[in-house]
Amino acid sequence: MNINQKMETKSYSEAALIEQPAIALLSRLGYEAANCWGERFGPNGMLGRETSAEVVLRPRLRASVERLNPGLPREAVSEVVEELARDRSAMSPAHANRDVYRLLKNGVKVNVPSPGGHGRTTRTARVIDWDDPTNNDFFLASQFKVSGEIYNRRTDLVGFVNGLPLLFVELKASHRRLEDAYNGNLSDYKDTIPQLFWYNAFIILSNGSQSRIGSVTAGWDHFAEWKKINSEGEEGIVSLETMIRGTCEPSRLLDIVENFTLFREAQGGLVKLVAKNHQYLGVNNAVDALRRMKHNNGRLGVFWHTQGSGKSYSMVFFSQKVLRKLPGNYTFLVVTDRQELDDQIYKTFADVGAVTEGQVQAQSGEHLKQLLREDHRNIFTLIQKFRAPRGERYPEISDRDDIIVITDEAHRSQYDTLALNMRNALPNAAFIGFTGTPLMAGEERTRDVFGDYVSIYNFKQSVDDGATVPLYYENRIPELQLTNEDLDADLERLIEEADLDEAQEKRLEREFARQYHLITRDDRLEKIAADIVAHFMGRGQAGKAMVVSIDKLTAVRMHDKVRKHWQLYLDGLRSKLQTTGAPDRAGLTEKIRFMEETDMVVVISPSQNEVRDFREKGLDILPHRRRMIQEDLETRFKRADDPFRIVFVTAMWMTGFDVPSLSTLYLDKPMRNHTLMQAIARANRVFEGKLNGLIVDYVGVFRNLQKALAIYGSASGGGVAEGEMPVKDKGELLAALSAAIDEVRAWCANRGINLSRIDAAAEWDKLRLIDDAVEVILENDDSKRQFLALAARVNVLYRAVLPDPTATQYAPLRTLLEVLSEKILRIGPKPDISAVMEQVAELLDRSVAARLM
Repeated sequence: MNINQKMETKSYSEAALIEQPAIALLSRLGYEAANCWGERFGPNGMLGRETSAEVVLRPRLRASVERLNPGLPREAVSEVVEELARDRSAMSPAHANRDVYRLLKNGVKVNVPSPGGHGRTTRTARVIDWDDPTNNDFFLASQFKVSGEIYNRRTDLVGFVNGLPLLFVELKASHRRLEDAYNGNLSDYKDTIPQLFWYNAFIILSNGSQSRIGSVTAGWDHFAEWKKINSEGEEGIVSLETMIRGTCEPSRLLDIVENFTLFREAQGGLVKLVAKNHQYLGVNNAVDALRRMKHNNGRLGVFWHTQGSGKSYSMVFFSQKVLRKLPGNYTFLVVTDRQELDDQIYKTFADVGAVTEGQVQAQSGEHLKQLLREDHRNIFTLIQKFRAPRGERYPEISDRDDIIVITDEAHRSQYDTLALNMRNALPNAAFIGFTGTPLMAGEERTRDVFGDYVSIYNFKQSVDDGATVPLYYENRIPELQLTNEDLDADLERLIEEADLDEAQEKRLEREFARQYHLITRDDRLEKIAADIVAHFMGRGQAGKAMVVSIDKLTAVRMHDKVRKHWQLYLDGLRSKLQTTGAPDRAGLTEKIRFMEETDMVVVISPSQNEVRDFREKGLDILPHRRRMIQEDLETRFKRADDPFRIVFVTAMWMTGFDVPSLSTLYLDKPMRNHTLMQAIARANRVFEGKLNGLIVDYVGVFRNLQKALAIYGSASGGGVAEGEMPVKDKGELLAALSAAIDEVRAWCANRGINLSRIDAAAEWDKLRLIDDAVEVILENDDSKRQFLALAARVNVLYRAVLPDPTATQYAPLRTLLEVLSEKILRIGPKPDISAVMEQVAELLDRSVAARLM
C-alpha cells in the first residue's frame, strides 16, 4: 500500500470519522478533553492515577468535594473520596452500580466535629451539584487504559464528572455492525474491567451513523436510539451528534442521571433502567406543565404514550423528578379503575423503591379519605372508592394545592361517572392523565379535567423506535366469523366493561341470546380450538399465547377443547414419528417434546356461586380455581422459559400485564375502541428474537377497523397521519413475501442463476448447480452482500406469515436460499450483514401499509 492509499484509508478510519468529531463536539459542550494513550502513572502523572487499575480520578474528585462542601474538614474530604473509590468487587456489578448511584444522588454521610467543638455530628457531603452544571468538572478521556485482575483494556471514550467515570462510549468504524460494539467489546469490558462500570450512568454505542444508549444491565434489545434533543416536535435524526447533544450535554446528562434513572428488583436480579428519549421529553413536558399550574388551572394535560412503551415508569420518573426538583410537599394520588391495574402500578413504584411506606393502597372509601388527610408521598386507589351515596355530594377531603392526581386510562367510561366526586374531594389538586390509547372524538369531558395532550408518543413512533414490535392481524375461519350486523352497540358496550360480573353474564345470555349463541355454539368453538392448536404449532416464531373468550364459561370450555385437540395433534406427531426417516426424526422429536411439556391454564376472576353455575353447564371450575390460588401463575407466564405457554382469559391480564415473550393473541371476544387497543397491545412488547406480534381474529373485530380507529386520524391531534394503523393486515405480508421472492429470482436470473432449475434438478446435478451459483454470487463482496440481504429478507417474511398455507408454495425456494446462504457464509470471513436487517425493517414498514378487510 503506497503513502496515498494509507492516507486515504486513515481518513476513513474510526478515529478520523467518528472518534475525533465526537471529542470535538464534547469539547464544545464543555468537557475538557485529553488523549490518554501515553498516560504516565503516579502523583505527577497526567491524571494522578497510581495504576491503570484505578478508574476514579482522585485529584479531580477531591477538588470537587472540597469545592461543593465549603468548610468540610480535610479528613472528611478524604473519607468521602475513599468511600467512593473503595473496592466493590464483592458485590454484583448491578448492586455496586446502585451503591455508587445512591452516593452520587444523595451524598456521602461523614462524621465531623460539631460546630461548638463538643462531640461530633453527621454531615452529608455533596458529590455532584445537580442544580448548577457549571459547578462540576466535566472531563473526557480518550484511549483510557484500564487494568482488570487479569486483562488490560483500552477504552474509546470515558466521560468523568468530578473525577467519576459516569459516561462510557464505545465506537466502531462506520462500516462495522453496531451490534459488534455490544457483543464484541462492551460484553468483554464488563467481564474484564468491571470496576469501570460501578460508576457508569449510561453507555453509548455508535458507528457514527447508528447510535444507541443503554444501562449497564441492558441487553442489546434494550439499547435504544435517541432521535430528538429539545422537543417531541423535532424531526427524529439517528446520529452520533444527536445522541451526544441529547444525552451528554452537561445539563441533560445530569438530568438523566438524577431524575431518569431507576433500579428495579426483578426475578432475574437487579435491573438498571435509564429513560428512553420519548420518556425523557414527555416527562419534562409534564414537569413544565406543573410549573405552570397557576396558568393552566391544574390541568396538566394528557400523556399519551402507546402501550408497551414504558408508561408506568414514566409515571415514576414524573413523580420522582417533581419531588426532587420542585419546591413543595407533594402527594401523588395514582388512580386506576381496575384492581389488577392498581396492583401493577403499585408494584412498579415499589419495585423501583419509589414507595417505601406500607398501606398506601386504599382498601376502602374510608381508608382513602384517611390517607388523603395524612401526609404520604404516594397513594394508590381505584376511582370507584370515590363513590358517594346516591343523591349525595362527595365531601371535600383536602384543600391542598400540592396534591397531584395521576389518572391511568382516564378516558374510560368508569372515569366519567366519578370524575366530579374526585374534583369535589380535592378542589385544588392538579390533574394529569396517563393513557396508552388516544382520546376519542366526543371525550371532551376528559379534556375538561386534564387539558390537551402534554406528550404524545404514538404507536407508529414506538414501532419505528423499536420500543414496541409491529402488530399484524389475520382473520381466521371466515365461515365461522360473525358479521358486525350480528352484534349491536349495547352488546359491545356490555362486553367492553372489562370483567363481567355474575349479573352481567346472566344478562348477556338472557338479553342477547341470539348473538351469544352465535359466538358460543359448540361446533364453532370446536373448530376454533382445532385451529388454535394447528396455528400455534405452525408459527414461524416462538412465543407465548393468550386466548380471549367472551365470558368465563366460554374460557373454560375453550381450554378443555384446546386440550383435546392438542392431544390429537400430539398423537398424530407420535404416529408420524414411527414412519419418518432419520433426517426428519430430530425435528419431529423436538416438536413432540415441546408439546408434551407445554402447560395451559385458565385465568379468570372468581364470582359467587361459580361452582354451581359451571356445574349446570357441565363444567368443573374447581381444578382451575385451585391452580389460580395455589400457583404463582403470573410469574410463571412472564418467565419466557417456563412451559406455561397458553393462557385462557376473558378480562384478567388484559391490561397492566406485560409479558414480553407473548407473541400471539387469539381473539374470540367482541371488542372495540380503547378495550380493543389495550387487548392487542399485549402482544407488542419487545423480546429477543420476536419479529412481531400477531392478533388472530376469530370474531371479526377488525372488519370495521377504519371506524374503530378513526380516533387515530390526524383530526384527533394524536400526531398520526390518515391511514396509519396500530395493527396491520397480515395479508400484506404475503404480498411482500411474493415480491421478495420475485426480486431474488430476478437478481439471480440477471447473473445466469436459474433457481427453479436448481430446485428441480436431481441430486448430483443439484449439487453442481449449487456450487456454480455460489461461485457466481461470490464474484465480489458487493454481490455477496446483495444476495445475503435478499435471502434474509425472504426468510424473515416467510417466518412472519407462517402458518398461512399460502406460504408453503414458497418453502422449497426458501430452503434453497438458506442452503446457498449457509454455503456462502462458510466460505471466507463472516460478512457484515447489519445492512440486511435495516433493509428488512424498511421493507416491512414500506410494504405492509394497513389494508382494510
